[in-house]
Amino acid sequence: MSIHRQGVTVEDMDLVEAVARFAAGPLAERAAMLDETEGSCLEHVPALGAMGLLGLNLPVDLGGPGASPAGLLLALVEVSKHCAATSSMIGAHYLGTDAVYLGGDEAQRQRLLPHAATGEHLYGFALTEPGGGSNPADLTTRATRHGDHYQIDGAKQFISNAGAADRLVVFAKTDPSAGPRGVSAFVVDATAAGVAVGPPEKLMGIRSAPSHPVRFDGVRVPVADRLGDEGAGFRIAMRVLDNSRLDVVATSLGIAESALALTVRWLNERRVGGELLARKQGIQWMVADMKVRLEAAWALAMQAVARRAAGQPFSQESTMAKLYASEMVAFVVDTALQLHGGYGYTRTLPLERMARDARILRIYEGASEIQRTIIARGVLGTR
Repeated sequence: MSIHRQGVTVEDMDLVEAVARFAAGPLAERAAMLDETEGSCLEHVPALGAMGLLGLNLPVDLGGPGASPAGLLLALVEVSKHCAATSSMIGAHYLGTDAVYLGGDEAQRQRLLPHAATGEHLYGFALTEPGGGSNPADLTTRATRHGDHYQIDGAKQFISNAGAADRLVVFAKTDPSAGPRGVSAFVVDATAAGVAVGPPEKLMGIRSAPSHPVRFDGVRVPVADRLGDEGAGFRIAMRVLDNSRLDVVATSLGIAESALALTVRWLNERRVGGELLARKQGIQWMVADMKVRLEAAWALAMQAVARRAAGQPFSQESTMAKLYASEMVAFVVDTALQLHGGYGYTRTLPLERMARDARILRIYEGASEIQRTIIARGVLGTR
């Protein structure tokens, strides 16, 4: 069995194949135009919800299709082969719903998640702030309790889906003096008074996956919509990011697979000096390097997926996979573009869009430098 399909069930593959058909059809047909016009891939939400893709991270009793972690990864790879922006949008939704699933109680899960699984309610994940980097302990957004509700005040930045989201999972300090232990998580109605979503960012890549600044000015949130205890927000965020790093890995794998496939076709058709490029040894070596790095990323991904499926800690494994895959795809896409020559640099081919889309993968869900710090601390046993 290919390493790409280890841990994948027959039911998973039925879903993955359906996703692949949709991705190669409606997604692929609209991807370039939506990127060009800075339209929104959110137009695909109804179809994605009907397919079960928006609840792929959830169990059957909460509206999900019961996919395995491997099935989830493969489905996102198929989406990413044709539209990385759509994969990013789905990943942002998973961030929010994972937070409810991992941090909420059973009543919250049953009340909130079935609506999310169908796409009836779209989620965003409001962690990043204008003055903050990758450390949730540095949050300045505040949540102050007043009896049966909290008041949230602050600002968030680069919040995917915010313009269309029905719910935002917001991380705020309930005890500013407690560092990471003072962070709490809340499910906020995105239409509540005091929530102000700014215009979408002008992004370099994944341009049809809208990202917005969001302000919270005196927003009332019921105590019943706090996830976990006060101070549990940091732990919830870290568990969610373990999962979401694998979503970034899937996007990296999908873009790289597509770039390699385009390159193979090009090299077997393009002639220089009467000889196919595919027969030139120097070019063959470049393709070999692309393939080896891609397969190494798959191996790291499936190692993390296997541990996740077994219910074992997988933070270190998902971090290694995210670091390597996000840097791998930059190499693969750049090499693919180089091998296409001047044609690769045009907007007629999707390679320039892939290059722009791939660049964010080394930044969000923790920049490469943060991933290296996490990995090193795990190896050295330091904190």
